[in-house]
Amino acid sequence: MRAHHIDRPADLDEVRESYDRVADNYAHMVLTTGIGDIRTHPWLKASIDAFADSVRGLGPVLDVGCGPGTVTGYLAERGLDVSGVDLSPRMIENARRLYPECRFEVSSTTDLDLAEESLGGVLGWWSLFNLPREVLPQVLAMFARALKPGGHLITATHVGDEDFRRTEAYGGVSVRWTTYKWRPEQLVRLIEEAGLHPVAELRLPADEHTGPGVVVMARRPG
Repeated sequence: MRAHHIDRPADLDEVRESYDRVADNYAHMVLTTGIGDIRTHPWLKASIDAFADSVRGLGPVLDVGCGPGTVTGYLAERGLDVSGVDLSPRMIENARRLYPECRFEVSSTTDLDLAEESLGGVLGWWSLFNLPREVLPQVLAMFARALKPGGHLITATHVGDEDFRRTEAYGGVSVRWTTYKWRPEQLVRLIEEAGLHPVAELRLPADEHTGPGVVVMARRPG
């Protein structure tokens, strides 16, 4: 039995089904347009490169909410022992097809059972914004416990004052999920309350594809 319970989001099944419906379109978009691929965004790529350099040699790395495996594959190319998990079985099918050399599993973030001090790094890369406000702190605390001393978390999410109920995505596909938006200072405070020390923050303005965002990297002391 897991020592630390994490609440199950009420809309988890609805969110899973929505991402299953958009998975093929999303993977195609990343491959054909570069949208969603860090290699086409120099600041996001620099953030992931800094994360990779910080966790190298510390142990396994887990990409939580890996989608079609783009970042997982990139980190594997950089020599990290990395694996990915995602709520959507169809996203994982795409990830296994695109990056057959990597390990991927289907799992909800809230169902993970991570051993204490078992990971050198954790990513929540544009993948935690569907977690309700009362659930995200529980997940961050789980990540903090799972990191080895000196291990790092990197997370990126949407910035704003109002949550957004999405009904259509990626080519007009019908979806039902809520994007929970955070102010950067709110997210940093949650990370600190989980027991991690923020070491870097990158604020991103809105562009033609998405609204404003923030990237935070934090370290487990020790």
